Amino acid sequence: MRQISNSLRVLSACALTLGLTMIALPGDAVAQMSVTITLAPPALPVYEQPVLVQEGAIWAPGYWDYDQENGYFWVPGTWVQPPEAGLLWTPGYWGWGDGGYAWNEGYWGPTVGFYGGIDYGFGYSGRGYSGGHWQGQQFYYNTAVSQVNVTNIHNTYTQTVVNNTTVNRVSFNGGTGGVAVRPSAEEQAAARAPHQAATAVQVQHRQAAMADHTLVASVNHGKPPIAATPRPAELNGAGVVRASAAGSPREASKAVATSKAPQPVAAATPTERRPSPVHAAELPPVAHQAVPSTGNVERDKANQQQQDALHDSQEKQRQELQQKQAADHEQAAKQPAANANMKALEQQHQAQTQALAQRHATEQKTLRETQQKKPEEKGQGAPHS
Repeated sequence: MRQISNSLRVLSACALTLGLTMIALPGDAVAQMSVTITLAPPALPVYEQPVLVQEGAIWAPGYWDYDQENGYFWVPGTWVQPPEAGLLWTPGYWGWGDGGYAWNEGYWGPTVGFYGGIDYGFGYSGRGYSGGHWQGQQFYYNTAVSQVNVTNIHNTYTQTVVNNTTVNRVSFNGGTGGVAVRPSAEEQAAARAPHQAATAVQVQHRQAAMADHTLVASVNHGKPPIAATPRPAELNGAGVVRASAAGSPREASKAVATSKAPQPVAAATPTERRPSPVHAAELPPVAHQAVPSTGNVERDKANQQQQDALHDSQEKQRQELQQKQAADHEQAAKQPAANANMKALEQQHQAQTQALAQRHATEQKTLRETQQKKPEEKGQGAPHS
């Protein structure tokens, strides 16, 4: 595992104004970028867990993520199939350190690691996971904390869970008002052990949440209309759960840590920071977006056709760039001094990939805003004086 040290922090006046710190990593990290936020994430909303609909799935709790354009947005909790039997999900968490809040990515592993002591609920009380366990190739669900239809799913048991920690809705570790918990030796070992990143459908689930304007914290005021889903990347339909309340009467995202903070909580491993994708192959397939109803059937049909056309166009562009970058690699391997040229090629590919992802996000946002506007009525003229 490559260690990343002596990071060069580049602070711009614009970034400071937005409460955003861009961290430039050293050259051997292929210009990967991570983000540190100076605004605390909102409190976790109050919501119910949807009933498990597919046996074998494991609960991945909802969390606040961050988008540079819109700020914090909610990624709904959902039931996720693990990449292989025997693996458990360690949720990601926000941790205070070096003057800001940094996101530590979740991962799949044989044991649950450190997730900041955050009480995400439904078996994630801050330490470990009590929502179920593996027995051989089958996962057994604890119905004391997991919503399971026992009529259809029989690999269940009931074990009361006693939570000796103070229950709150705080969504970050360290800093002013954060959870004051350090990783145990077992949790540190779990982070160092081999583990797997979020699955492709989990990445697609996050992408769908980022594209939904109603999940932005400044829009829903900490009470997302889609708090949890029975299936990942499906934000509409039966079983989708709304938040019943915001986690706190105040908007935590507006709270800036101005006082002297405690010692920062170090990320368990450098790989837990979300790296920027280098190749188009690392981007998830473009998610299908279901348009909200306007009450006009014809308009809804036209809006959906526009969304489908944009989806097809963007997916074609992603595949074309993926093929082009693969061809670049094949060509570079045939050239002399291929190793010397590979770093420059990777940097070029990353720039192409990030530009494509940004353009797609802008196109989706523009179309969504255009479709939300009410069309002018025919024959509507200027008001009479």
